[in-house]
Amino acid sequence: MSRFERLNDWTRRSLVLKLIGVAVLVLLLLIPANMVESLVREREYTSQNVIDEVSSLWSNPQQIVGPILSVPYKEFYKNDKGEVLSNTLFAYFLPETLSINGNLATQKRYRSIYEVIVYSADLNLEGVFSLPDLSEWKIDDSNIQWDEVKLSVGLADMRGIKNVVQLNWNNQNLPFESGTAYEVQTTDTYNDSQRYSDNKGGIIADVPLDKAIDTYNFKLTLDLNGSQNIYFTPVGRTTKVNLTSDWSTPSFQGAFLPDERTAPENGFSAAWQVLHLNRNYPQQWLGKTYNLNSAKFGVDLLIPVDYYQKSMRSVKYAILFISLTFLVFFFVEALNNKRIHPIQYILVGLALVLFFALLIAFSEHIGFNWAYLVSSVATTGLIAIYVSSIFKNGKLTLVTAIIIGILYGFIYVLLQLENYALLIGTIGLFVILATIMFYTRRINWYGLYDNNEE
Repeated sequence: MSRFERLNDWTRRSLVLKLIGVAVLVLLLLIPANMVESLVREREYTSQNVIDEVSSLWSNPQQIVGPILSVPYKEFYKNDKGEVLSNTLFAYFLPETLSINGNLATQKRYRSIYEVIVYSADLNLEGVFSLPDLSEWKIDDSNIQWDEVKLSVGLADMRGIKNVVQLNWNNQNLPFESGTAYEVQTTDTYNDSQRYSDNKGGIIADVPLDKAIDTYNFKLTLDLNGSQNIYFTPVGRTTKVNLTSDWSTPSFQGAFLPDERTAPENGFSAAWQVLHLNRNYPQQWLGKTYNLNSAKFGVDLLIPVDYYQKSMRSVKYAILFISLTFLVFFFVEALNNKRIHPIQYILVGLALVLFFALLIAFSEHIGFNWAYLVSSVATTGLIAIYVSSIFKNGKLTLVTAIIIGILYGFIYVLLQLENYALLIGTIGLFVILATIMFYTRRINWYGLYDNNEE
């Protein structure tokens, strides 16, 4: 045999080169695995777009900001010519107490295979304002425009208002108009330059003030449409919110969690109490100085659909799936003198990658758990049938199928135990490595190398 033929034969039989080749194939198969990961992101993005579209047609998520009293006053100054001019500025006052009692009646809307939660909110707001006092800013009483004081309530989406809103102000009914007399952010943003962006959505009413009256009671009812979530801003010196709903999977979010909450199968109830000491803005100020949005709290009405998140997490384990399966093949090839072609490795690897595509496709229709079962059984069966023709040994085929099945079960457990995934995953990998080391401890790898060269 010529030197070239011996080199070629050694190349085909060398376990070292085989192991290197298997490692390269694993890395190459991460390319289609990344494509599947991009598919999951695309489907999740499409789902969110559909939710946003349906929500915008019904009404966007709502946030209640206020009520807030806006008291205008004149500030005088001289220009370069010595003329006395004036600007109208505003002082803002928050209520002493604010109580909000509400109920959310939810509905499900559908677009294609996607599901969107919308709601109708019946909210009753009441509380007490003290007579505004501008003396701490040394503003002369004669410069205060007491006849132009306004009460404003900010809303995230004005289209959600279903009925005419009236203000009961010290037992006097007053009409609301569109607009607000203050500027406040009602949407989150991570862009600092837009953090205090103006949002004038809301309703406003002219309210009479009598300097002989120290306190003013107010009441109003809001019938609102909204979607996905509802949030409140604690503007009272003491703010109390009591909320009930027929939705059974709430997620309480924001700066404050409920002091009391129940979430039975047929709905939830929650109660918050927030003091002015819990916030980072005062009860009164001049001009636009504070971001009231920083203290918002409320509830997200979650649809228990987490298959995109779980599918994305499962794709992260693709390299583990492929590596361990190929490792099984390598040991079968090394210890049982079976020859497995790189093309056969690739076909099995593609079947493992296709599992993740099947998982996301089925999840959108039958849920994640059933989709995982169907996809794992189908993939394990396909690989078992294929490798049976390669190994031509029923026992080896059965062992391979069992190992792949155990691997799928192990990954499923990790996906369910989110808080303990790192701990269980690390222990599991340690056990796998220990098992491999135990069963291969007596193997003479140099002897295998020599046998393969013969």
